[in-house]
Amino acid sequence: MIEKKGLGKWVIARFQHETNTFSPIPTPLAAFNPFWNQDAYQDQENAQTAMGAFIQIAKQEQVEIVTPVCAFSNPSGTVCAKAYERICNSIVEAVQQGCDAVLLDLHGAMVSEDAVDGEGALLKRIKSIAPNIPIAVALDLHANVTSMMIEHSDVMLSFKTYPHIDMYETGIHAGRLLRDMLKGKIRPTMAYRQIPLLSHTLRSNTNEGAMKLAVEAAIELEKKPGVLAASILAGFSLADFKDAGMSVIVIVDELSSSSNELANQCADQLQNMILAQSDGFIYDSSPISAALQKASELAQSPGIGPVLLLDHSDNVMSGGPCDTTDILESALQFDLSNIACGPFTDPETVQMLIKVGVGEKANIELGNKSGWTYRGTSKSPLKLTGIVRAISDGQIQVTGPIFKGSTLSMGPTVLFETADLQIVISSNRVEPYDVAVMTDLGIDLKSKTYVLLKSRMYCRPVFFPLSKGFVECDSDQGGPTSSNYDWFDFKHIRRPIYPLD
Repeated sequence: MIEKKGLGKWVIARFQHETNTFSPIPTPLAAFNPFWNQDAYQDQENAQTAMGAFIQIAKQEQVEIVTPVCAFSNPSGTVCAKAYERICNSIVEAVQQGCDAVLLDLHGAMVSEDAVDGEGALLKRIKSIAPNIPIAVALDLHANVTSMMIEHSDVMLSFKTYPHIDMYETGIHAGRLLRDMLKGKIRPTMAYRQIPLLSHTLRSNTNEGAMKLAVEAAIELEKKPGVLAASILAGFSLADFKDAGMSVIVIVDELSSSSNELANQCADQLQNMILAQSDGFIYDSSPISAALQKASELAQSPGIGPVLLLDHSDNVMSGGPCDTTDILESALQFDLSNIACGPFTDPETVQMLIKVGVGEKANIELGNKSGWTYRGTSKSPLKLTGIVRAISDGQIQVTGPIFKGSTLSMGPTVLFETADLQIVISSNRVEPYDVAVMTDLGIDLKSKTYVLLKSRMYCRPVFFPLSKGFVECDSDQGGPTSSNYDWFDFKHIRRPIYPLD
């Protein structure tokens, strides 16, 4: 804790979950691996997260810092009611003890068993007990922003990058606005527009297309006198509840002239721009045969490095179990070879192969054990014969840029080799945002013709520089994170919404 001075006491917390309501993976309290109180402070003090940024600003201002919780879970199914209540209660209780500001590092697309608008319900609880205490919120770019979230916060803004490499910078932005608000330098007011557009995650890449143009427009607006922040929220379409979809938030300074007019003008400008290029936010999945044909042609083209096969039908950071085998099976049927792939999550197979031992031959039944079903039909594991090449504890120090400095825990992990494949099989679901998920087990990526990754976006900053090209692969049989909306029975989302209607 820091000596109280000047701006009083700040409650700073992190509670992040992107809920895929179609995912078979449960989300109990343990999934968040929560840190409480001083442990939360120590975990986040130097972290490249929004919470880490909040702490740094608080230290600079020499305020008293209270960190009731830091809780982060990889995307998965609906959050267990007990987990949601336990974490929310820790934050609310800290506020009840008295504070001068609340700074929250939230995702914005959380659905719990008892609160479909997870973040909105938490913010409402806080405001009900501390109506005059300012609240600043940093959101993920994929937040499904609701009117309840806006109504019960004072500063709310989001990442401007996907892959997300500006988490810390977003926290700095939000934290500075709150600090200036407390000092009386600004009086923030927000304009919010909910857009009837269910964008695809693969069209929220901020390095290309419509999303790039929209974010650039928001950045330009922030240069206007009186505009404090402008955010483009892509939303998260696989959270099936009323308010899923795109939105924009503009924050202006009420101390500037015509603040309401300026806020509405800017919000309308962004909304109209997005609606005018709606098709740019929609993704049409190619048949897997067409994707693999393209991959084969890329492999034969000039250049150095493997072709990346990105399995976006089952990736961790959208709530996938990371154990479906459709893309791998299709690649083998298409006669692709010299493939590195994974990490596939299959703790049962990992334990069996650890007992077999390095250098020994084994028959395995890989994946399809998480409970995901294709229109009610489940698939059998993939049978393979090969050799155990390496065994690891799966602990990786991330070199960045996403979650740089953190530990990526695959759990006990095995490298299994067949005639055509080197497969990383992990105990825990992990997103491959570091090449070490493969290289630490001895895979030479440059020597591979193909690298199959269960990832749609987070792998790109680290794997793309090593490759000669990439192909996005979606299963013809659907998947828990497929980009083909036809595989999902949406029941709760507001209608009409494009492209469902």
